[in-house]
Amino acid sequence: MGLPKRRFSKARTGKRRTQLKLRMPTLVRDPQTGELKRPHHIGPDGSYRGRQVLPKREAEAGSKKKKRASAGASG
Repeated sequence: MGLPKRRFSKARTGKRRTQLKLRMPTLVRDPQTGELKRPHHIGPDGSYRGRQVLPKREAEAGSKKKKRASAGASG
C-alpha cells in the first residue's frame, strides 16, 4: 500500500470530510396514499407513477408480528 509523500493539511482534510456528513433524505408525499416516500421510488402500496407494479403486502405485516411474538415466548 502506498504512502503519501507529504502530510495532508488541515484544510484539505476538512474539505474531504465535509462530504461525510449525514443528510436527511428527500421525501415527497405519495399522491395515492398520502404517505411520505423517496422520489422516483415505489410507494408503500407498491405503485409507481399511478400503476401497480408490486402486489400489496398488507397480509404479511400481520404475520410478521405474530412470528416475532411467538419467537420471544419460546426463548
